Amino acid sequence: VQLQASGGGLVQAGGSLRLSCAASGGTFSNYAMGWFRQVSGKEREFVGRVSRNAASTYYADSVKGRFTISRDNAKNTVSLEMNSLTPEDTAVYYCAADWSYYGSSKEYEYDYWGQGTEVTVSS
Repeated sequence: VQLQASGGGLVQAGGSLRLSCAASGGTFSNYAMGWFRQVSGKEREFVGRVSRNAASTYYADSVKGRFTISRDNAKNTVSLEMNSLTPEDTAVYYCAADWSYYGSSKEYEYDYWGQGTEVTVSS
């Protein structure tokens, strides 16, 4: 499975951004999908995940209520809607695919990773 993340950019604090991740080369609906982020020099951090059928989502406390993950299995895409952004959300964001049904908050559980898209939130 190949994953291509896009949609990153520069946004002011309080603004919104929508990231997308397009999958190819496999059966997208067989994978739970997750989003992670990484600040240079720090470990990659779990952001949220969505189950295979999109019925179940789970978010890190740091983004709960501000970020929303959705997926479209017909289009092989998963999205991360980010609202009320703060400078602390600045990072490179990665999408990832996990063979399990619900997905995981653990980085090592994921089988495939996208290349990352950079988000910068200015104050």
